[in-house]
Amino acid sequence: MTEIGRRRLLAAGGGVALAGALAAACGSNTGRGGGGSGPALSQWYHQYGEPGTQQAVKRYAAAYKKADVTVQWRPGDYDRQTAAALLTDSGPDVFEVNGPLLDQIQGGQVADLTDVVAPVRSDFNQAVLAPKIWQDKIWGIPQTVDTQLLYYRKSLLKDAGVQPPQTVDALVDAAKKLTTSKVKGLFLGNDGGVGVLGGTPLFAAGLSLIGEDGKVGFDDPAAARVLAKIRQLYADKSLLLGAPTDWSDPAAFVQGLTAMQWSGLWALPQIKKALGDDFGVLPFPKDGTGGRPSVPVGAYASAVSARSRHKAAATAFAKWLWVDRTDFQQDFALSYGFHIPARLSLAKQAGQLQDGAAADAVRFATEHGYAEPLLWTTADRNAYQDALSRIIKDGANPESELKAVVRKVDAELQRVKKK
Repeated sequence: MTEIGRRRLLAAGGGVALAGALAAACGSNTGRGGGGSGPALSQWYHQYGEPGTQQAVKRYAAAYKKADVTVQWRPGDYDRQTAAALLTDSGPDVFEVNGPLLDQIQGGQVADLTDVVAPVRSDFNQAVLAPKIWQDKIWGIPQTVDTQLLYYRKSLLKDAGVQPPQTVDALVDAAKKLTTSKVKGLFLGNDGGVGVLGGTPLFAAGLSLIGEDGKVGFDDPAAARVLAKIRQLYADKSLLLGAPTDWSDPAAFVQGLTAMQWSGLWALPQIKKALGDDFGVLPFPKDGTGGRPSVPVGAYASAVSARSRHKAAATAFAKWLWVDRTDFQQDFALSYGFHIPARLSLAKQAGQLQDGAAADAVRFATEHGYAEPLLWTTADRNAYQDALSRIIKDGANPESELKAVVRKVDAELQRVKKK
């Protein structure tokens, strides 16, 4: 997956704008499966960065014998392309979906897949399945799990007499102690963590973005408290800023520019190749007595167009690929990049995920994983990100900033619930 794709998945950035999207959809690479003799189906994927992925999904399509499946590989702003195409009669039959799923559900554009998933529902990572559920129905089948982790250099922490941090207070202290004239204590991205952290600190404080009661989940003093501590990291000059590459690339960590780095699971093989066993991984540490370790997770899901002329055939294909063919699901997750299979049973069976930091990452994602909820809209995200930037970079008052965000999110919740 590309850096943009990872940002879109785990930070869930970008709204749904239709202007120009249909034009952008033209000229995409296509690949005809050719294996089936039934109805012709179109399947869309966003552009993954890992070599071999495009060839793999075409191979899966060709193996299906009950339909003739054509794979389309969609470069550019995939979410906007699909949102636009689903309003027409020329959209995909089966497609990946992430950000605009609520809009598509409320617009009657995606098919109900509850019965397809029901027999194996408990086998999916529940954190990534939850954002695919609306009004007790399942609208997408999670494909793989991507997650973010705190990487730390064992030798640097040992030399400084620092224990791997288990609380946000310990993280702030450790980052400061690990910072020298040549090495910074922590790297959260070149913007100080504004773009990547999202709701992670809120979950670490025992809160959420949207509560189970459908109300704002961070209207609590603990939210301002934890974000003030993230600001302290910036004020202490413990954060690496201006690195050659951003948080999704482990180069700064591997090159010794930082003792700790927040990055994705996808970076683990590269880090292990460079550092051997001289690293460990942690969830984002908890904050306060009501806090808990926090691990953001995300998953593209396979959805079926409600407007498809072959909706039943498209649903059968989606079930075959993302429920029945566990061998293809395992292959998709681990043969081309480094992702956790969305099915818990497959994650337990994967040899690459059985030992060391990889096994820790799977455990953290299973035990502490959270995903942005379906009700967390683009407007909510933008308001929160803007406030987070002012708090971290400018030292703005967390209480007043968050009060404004709470008002915005509450208004958005009222809007989407009226649809």
